[in-house]
Amino acid sequence: MAELKKLGNEQTRKTWLAHGVQGEMFGVKIGDMKAIQKKIKRDQALALELYETGNADAMYFAGLICDPKQMTKKQLQEWANKATWHMLSEYTVAWAAAESRYSHELAIEWIDSKDEKLQSAGWNTYGSLLALVPDEQLDKIEIAALLDRIQKTVHTQGERVKYTMNGFVIAVGTYVPSLNSKAKATGNAMGKVKVNMGNTACKVPDAVMYIEKVEKMNKVGQKRKTVFC
Repeated sequence: MAELKKLGNEQTRKTWLAHGVQGEMFGVKIGDMKAIQKKIKRDQALALELYETGNADAMYFAGLICDPKQMTKKQLQEWANKATWHMLSEYTVAWAAAESRYSHELAIEWIDSKDEKLQSAGWNTYGSLLALVPDEQLDKIEIAALLDRIQKTVHTQGERVKYTMNGFVIAVGTYVPSLNSKAKATGNAMGKVKVNMGNTACKVPDAVMYIEKVEKMNKVGQKRKTVFC
């Protein structure tokens, strides 16, 4: 915590505040966190302690050094419940869940939750899962049904849920070749997804344009070793 505090700066604090951070934070650049991560690599016990501090920087850093394979379903659920802003729920928590033994189980449970924070975590968990799991192990019928669900409901959802649904469409088109065409059809049918991004320069990526960009690079279907970044 002392080392993270030293790395905090006012400009990063302002950036995180603009992106909706809640509660205590130091304002540490993710690049600076990774310098510490290289020394520690993985330390599950430390990760659990850091997440419990409630400090936004420490909680994000916890994800960088956690070992998802060691995490229990209860621990992942607690992380999701305690996430104080979308950088934690949609990235730290979703990445850890996607690389855990409970990836699909939690993705579906969270997507079907009534809590918008958990819903967005669920969509990003499933999208991350698609980037990791071999095609033959994926439930294509379920994924196609989720695309249909997004097409019908995306514009009625909460802001972060809309954003992560759009991301799921991109993930399907990018990582699941057999559903690439359906993902693009879904993107065309749902049209532009408008999300209130607050006082930031962030934009919602156009799903079809993003998928087509990946196609031009001949990278559709290329899986990843990890979703953490």
